[in-house]
Amino acid sequence: MTLAQTRMNMRDLAALAPAGLAGRRVLVTGAGKGIGRVTVGMLAAVGARPVALSRSAADLETLAAETGCPTVIADIGDVEVMLRAVEMTLPIDALVNNAGIAETAPFLDTNPEMFDRIMAVNTRAPMVISQIVARHWISRGVGGAIVNVSSIASLWGTPEHAAYGASKAALDSLTMTMAQELGRHGIRTNSVNPVVTLTPMAERAWSDSAKSAAMLARIPLHRFAAPEEVASVICFLLSDAAAMMNGTILPVDGGFNVA
Repeated sequence: MTLAQTRMNMRDLAALAPAGLAGRRVLVTGAGKGIGRVTVGMLAAVGARPVALSRSAADLETLAAETGCPTVIADIGDVEVMLRAVEMTLPIDALVNNAGIAETAPFLDTNPEMFDRIMAVNTRAPMVISQIVARHWISRGVGGAIVNVSSIASLWGTPEHAAYGASKAALDSLTMTMAQELGRHGIRTNSVNPVVTLTPMAERAWSDSAKSAAMLARIPLHRFAAPEEVASVICFLLSDAAAMMNGTILPVDGGFNVA
């Protein structure tokens, strides 16, 4: 399956999303491409009010044209820029911490600068953004739902993904701590952990059949995920259908972890 084959129209997206999200204002980071972009489209298709945040103005312009959603341009690797940008989006009803970066290198070649860049976006940013949003909910006496987009790389030693895997493992740990501490305020926090998902970035990284063959061989369904298949799980976790789910680390992996 290629990325082009996974693209769906708004009616198709609406069919995949759970009911009950209409009217909810949801901040989605990393919304310009891939899973984030499809999540925004799926939310808009069922009558939610997504707010798309990305560092790419061009991506946000086309996304706004497709969905009518408000957009915010920000590089969440910069804490001060991120703080101002997120505060502009309040109030919101739910949060999807989807933004992430991936740089690959053998463990012995992973340098501190690469490690710090990846941790800043993949782990520090979700923590700070969630703090802003959760404090606002608590001050208003309302609950909410947070979904952190992690990866199976947090659960499996992925070659050449030392920094990326560490950042996602830290995000999983953060998810569980948030669930424990924020649950008493009616705030649910869960994580989705996809296998390789056919975003533009992943198609470039896994287009070499020699590289992808070993990964595919470990997936009982013998294919990679489509962005819609991850976005539908994100929307489920945001919805009232998942009202008793809190602190879940949820693989979306075609059975990768049981192989």
